[in-house]
Amino acid sequence: MGIYLNPGIEKFQQSLCSEIYVDKTGLIACANRVLGTRQKYLCVSRPRRFGKSMAAEMLAAYYSYGSDAGEIFQNLEIAEHPSYKEHRNQYDTIFINVQEFISRTKLIPDMLDLLRRRVLWELLEEYPDIRYFDKTDLISAMQDIYQHTKRPFVVIIDEWDCIFRGYQERKEAQEEYLDFLRDLLKDRENICLAYMTGILPIKKYGTHSALNMFSEYSMMNPRQLAEYVGFTEEEVEELCRRYHMNPLELKEWYDGYHFGEADSVYSPKSVVEALLSGICDSYWNQTETFEALRMYIDMNFEGLKDDVLSMIAGESVPVNTGSFSNDMTTFHSKDDVLTLLIHLGYLGYDFYHKCVSIPNNEIRGEYVTAVSVSQWGEMSKALKHSTETLQAIWQKKPQQVAEGITQAHFETSHLQYHDENALSYTISLALYAARNYYHIYREFPTGKGFADMVFLPRKRFPDKPALVVELKWNQTVEGAISQIKRRQYCKNLSDYQGNLLLVGVNYDKVTKEHTCVIEEFCKD
Repeated sequence: MGIYLNPGIEKFQQSLCSEIYVDKTGLIACANRVLGTRQKYLCVSRPRRFGKSMAAEMLAAYYSYGSDAGEIFQNLEIAEHPSYKEHRNQYDTIFINVQEFISRTKLIPDMLDLLRRRVLWELLEEYPDIRYFDKTDLISAMQDIYQHTKRPFVVIIDEWDCIFRGYQERKEAQEEYLDFLRDLLKDRENICLAYMTGILPIKKYGTHSALNMFSEYSMMNPRQLAEYVGFTEEEVEELCRRYHMNPLELKEWYDGYHFGEADSVYSPKSVVEALLSGICDSYWNQTETFEALRMYIDMNFEGLKDDVLSMIAGESVPVNTGSFSNDMTTFHSKDDVLTLLIHLGYLGYDFYHKCVSIPNNEIRGEYVTAVSVSQWGEMSKALKHSTETLQAIWQKKPQQVAEGITQAHFETSHLQYHDENALSYTISLALYAARNYYHIYREFPTGKGFADMVFLPRKRFPDKPALVVELKWNQTVEGAISQIKRRQYCKNLSDYQGNLLLVGVNYDKVTKEHTCVIEEFCKD
């Protein structure tokens, strides 16, 4: 076993020994199906915190020749698959983390030279008796070894795209790197599987891609690998039972990535941190700061700001992902920015409706932080003052609530503000701080209809009143309160034991003013 050639099982064992491990070995069966076929090239792109390196280490442990991974896999899902024993530890496996080589060199040519020499050194040490055509040529040496052993290679490349993230302006260096990967992998009979993982899909340049033989599995369309993107809802519910946590709370905080084959996918690292600590919080910024998000949403593309504000308020917006160049510098429109944010995990993508949204509370908090320190005028003020607006509801100060809603309306005027639905987006922004204290429901089923918005206190805030909010457009706040009572909107909340406030909000299209009325609900 070596560092890069047949690295063995140790790294994957660390994942298995962790307090929380979710079995994703079904991915191995997917890889086994394409071994030695035209579909043997897999590029799997994921955001940070989504288990890319763990999956790569798992594959290396399974395929590495000379290791004995039977014991560590025997109780996992893959052990039941018909292909399990046939391919276990049967291939010379080269495992490369590109980030490691970049951190040790300053120039891409030097990085590639170091990578070639380190892998070649291990190959020659493992197979010293083979007659080599050129001992200084990595590709040639791999061909000579294959001709001698008839054992093909599995090549696993982690952080394959870090050159495009760390050397964003170095186009010639990027092309040299892509050409190296093409020469190493494309049309090589000695390669039975090439698995690359990173954040970005494969870079396009010129009129073609140097790596056009790869099948892409990205955050836009992971296809049959969807359940391996992150934790599924069933997996999270099982973990919640084990750690006695509320699955609804974890869903609000960390769910929101929806794919055809896996309707609910959660951010794995954040779920693990919440379960181990017992606290749902934002763990996103532990790996990268909000300045990265701020840089992109501050780009001066027409409509970008409006789209971000709509998504913070809970709306989905359409996006055209076709022009994205799969790098972090080439932007032609707001759609390119939004597409990059999909790959970075800052947006969830609906493949069938071609639209994006902010996936969950954790990521929404990152947007609010970014906006609050930007030059976004009244929007920044509205978000900063949302706590004051919420407190005004608690204190039953309707005039102050109306003023807070009006301030939020200044920045949602791009929405079609002509019905209660559009008004609800403004309310969501004006009461953004409520997400810290409440589970928020829109179109909540009630006695004889649906309440526009219902705010139920989180378990740790039993002193906060529940809120039933009815919205009116060009009517009266009195009519809103009357509707709540007439349709018995509080009936489904009969099991709720705390205080309950009724909140009516109206927007007058003539005066362009918001009005509010607040009443305490008296239980029979």
